[in-house]
Amino acid sequence: SLDETFRRARDQLRSFEGIAPADPPREFKGSLRGYQREGLGWLLFLESFGFGGCLADDMGLGKTVQVLALLESRRELRAQQPQDRPGPSLVVVPRSLVFNWMQEAARFTPQLRVLDHTGADRVRPGEHFDDYDLILTTYGTLRRDALHFKDVVFDYCILDESQAIKNAGTESSKATRLLRAHHRLALSGTPVENHLGELWSLFEFLNPGMLGTASVFRLGGAGARNPEPETRALLAKALRPFILRRTKEKVARDLPEKLEQTLFCELEAAQRKQYDELREHYRATLLDRVSREGINKAKIQILEALLRLRQAACHPGLIDKSRTNDASAKLDLLLPQIAEVVQEGHKVLVFSQFTSLLAIVRERLDQEGITYEYLDGKTRKRADKVERFQSDPDCKLFLISLKAGGLGLNLTAAEYVFLLDPWWNPAVEAQAIDRAHRIGQTRNVFAYRLIARDTVEEKVLELQKTKRDLADSIINADNSLIRNLGKEDLELLLS
Repeated sequence: SLDETFRRARDQLRSFEGIAPADPPREFKGSLRGYQREGLGWLLFLESFGFGGCLADDMGLGKTVQVLALLESRRELRAQQPQDRPGPSLVVVPRSLVFNWMQEAARFTPQLRVLDHTGADRVRPGEHFDDYDLILTTYGTLRRDALHFKDVVFDYCILDESQAIKNAGTESSKATRLLRAHHRLALSGTPVENHLGELWSLFEFLNPGMLGTASVFRLGGAGARNPEPETRALLAKALRPFILRRTKEKVARDLPEKLEQTLFCELEAAQRKQYDELREHYRATLLDRVSREGINKAKIQILEALLRLRQAACHPGLIDKSRTNDASAKLDLLLPQIAEVVQEGHKVLVFSQFTSLLAIVRERLDQEGITYEYLDGKTRKRADKVERFQSDPDCKLFLISLKAGGLGLNLTAAEYVFLLDPWWNPAVEAQAIDRAHRIGQTRNVFAYRLIARDTVEEKVLELQKTKRDLADSIINADNSLIRNLGKEDLELLLS
C-alpha cells in the first residue's frame, strides 16, 4: 500500500548516510570515470527509494554509459534471483539515436539482450519482450503503439532526450505517462528550461503527482515562463535530490583533453530510396565497364560515382536541388545536438566538405533564429569572423567548409566539433578537431563524426582500417585513387 511504501521510505531516510560512488557491475566492459561512478551511485540511491530522477549532465559526459551500467546491474540481479525477476527495461529515444544506443550497449554491456522495437516489422508490444533485458523504441513508435505498451510492466522506463515531452499536452507526453514501470528515469542535457510547465510535464512522468495537478502548478502566463526568484529557489531546493547535473567545467579533471566519437545515423525511407537507386545505377554502369575496359578507362566515372554517393549520404538536396527541404538523417541528428549544446552555453564548430550542405544547414539555423558565423573558400575578412566567434558570447556557432578552415584558424573558444561528413584522410580530420584543441585551449574538446549507415561512408571506414592509402586517395579524389583501387574494392564501395 501507499502508506506502507511511505513508511518504508521514511525509515530508510532516517538511516540515510549520503550517496556513495558505485563501481560498475562485474560484467560491465570498460571503466567509469569518477563522476560517472558518482552518477551510478545516485541512480542506485533513486532505485532504493523508488524515486524517479533526471540525469542532466552536459552533452558528451556519458549519460548513456551510466545508465547501461545500471541496467547491467539489473540484469545480473535477474540472473541471480529468477523468481523475483523484474521485467525488461524500456528506453525511448529520438529515431536518430537508436543505432548509437545499440552500439554502446554492444560495447559496454554485451550480455544485455537488446531488442530494436522500431520499424514496420516490429512485433506487437508485449510479445517476446520477456526474452530481452532492454527494449529500444522511438517516441513516434511509442505514440503509435501506446495502447499496447500500457499493458506491459517494465523494470525501468527511461526517456532519452526527454525534452521531447516538455509540452504536457502532446501525444508523446501522454503516451509516456501511460507507461507502467517500477522505476523511471529521464536523460537530458537541458531539462529545466526555466518554464515551470515543462518541469511539471517531466516530473509528472518521473514521480506522478509529486508536483500536484497541472492547474495548481500555475502553468499559464508569465509566472510559468519567468517564475519569481523565491519560487525558483524553493523548487530548486525541493527538486535537488531528483536532478543530477554536472557541467563539463565541474568534471574537467576527470576528462581527457580530447574525446572523439562516431555517431551513426539511419537514412529515412525517401533518402534511402534515392541513395539505393543511385547506387544501383552506378553498379550497373560502372562494374560492367570496368570488367570490359579496366579501371583506368573508367577513372572519371568512378570518381563521379563516389562523389555523388557521398553527397546522397549527406542530404537528398545535394543530388536534386528541388529537395533541399527534404528530411536528412544527418541534419535530424545534428540540429537537436547543436541546439542542446548552445543552450548549455558552449561554442560549436561544424565542418563539412560540401558548401551546398552547409547552405542547407544555414537555412535551418536561420529558421530557428540561431546566430552563427560562416566561412568558406570565398570568405573575405576571415580574421573578423574568427574574432567574433572567439569573443562574442552570443555567437555560439561557426560553420566552416573544410577546404577553407583546415589550416591556420585558431578557434579555441569552441568546445564541441561536429564533422558532418568523413574525410578519409585522418590527418585532415585531426587538423579540423585541432582548430578547437590547441595551445591556449583550457577546456576539454568533444569531437563527433557523423556517418550514414549502409552507405559509401561506412564502406570507406572499413577500407580505412585495411587500406589507408586507398581511403586517403578516395577523399582527395586524386589520380593515386585509380592506382590503388582494385575491382573488389570498387564492388565493396558500391555494395
